[in-house]
Amino acid sequence: MINKLGVRQTIDVHCRSGNKDLGPVSLRPGASFEFKFPTNSLTATKYTCSFRWPDAGKELWYDIFTSSRDANVCNVSPWHDIPLTLGDGVYNFIVEIPKESKAKMEVATDEDFTPIKQDTKKGKLRYYPYNINWNYGLLPQTWEDPSQANAEVEGAFGDNDPVDVVEIGETQRKIGEVLKIKPLAALAMIDEGELDWKIVAISLDDPKAHLVNDVDDVEKHFPGTLTAIRDWFRDYKIPDGKSANRFGLGDKPANKEYALKIIHETNESWAKLVKRSVDPGDLSLF
Repeated sequence: MINKLGVRQTIDVHCRSGNKDLGPVSLRPGASFEFKFPTNSLTATKYTCSFRWPDAGKELWYDIFTSSRDANVCNVSPWHDIPLTLGDGVYNFIVEIPKESKAKMEVATDEDFTPIKQDTKKGKLRYYPYNINWNYGLLPQTWEDPSQANAEVEGAFGDNDPVDVVEIGETQRKIGEVLKIKPLAALAMIDEGELDWKIVAISLDDPKAHLVNDVDDVEKHFPGTLTAIRDWFRDYKIPDGKSANRFGLGDKPANKEYALKIIHETNESWAKLVKRSVDPGDLSLF
């Protein structure tokens, strides 16, 4: 923002979003003010700015980003552009499927800006046979490399997707919502021979978040949840006449330390992918 109103026309600017206030700024003639903001995977932001100067006579408001006006120049990839980690053990999680819903939503990894879309098969929208009972989505800036075999999980190769997250909090979230989470455990699902990690986590704003910090805490404060997650992902294909999925690591959830190792390794794989150190194939890198 640059004040080009001329001599003695100071502009008072105040920018804020739903959870962040940048505070008031006064721009003298020729002065400028700059800030950066992320849009979420639905190309939206809640930032607005108010402007006041002598000749205006009143306070004016401006939406910094609207999808209809700005999406063509401000596209954001939920997979590539949203940072994985916020430091201090906090990670970003992007919701693809809200809890208690069954539309099979996922990032379209082969499309520009990898939007979240409902999957299709033979021209028809896809649904799970029953609701998923937790918020489900992805860790940005991770990738399960299909050229790498995991010796600890039956030599299975990565499934060529970002790492999945099962968020066990009480609130049903929205598609494209970005949550701050802490990982708690990991399940090594094997789907038709491919390794498809499920990171179990909780949003930091959940009322029980302070009670759980590792896999044993999940069993204590969310009894039966880890078994229910494993069973749901093991069996969801059976109603369609397919075989059940399997789980490695002795069919048991790994602890937080192991989950963080998986996140670190798949983040390194993603970094190699976007640098084209490995062949991206049909994957979009922006």
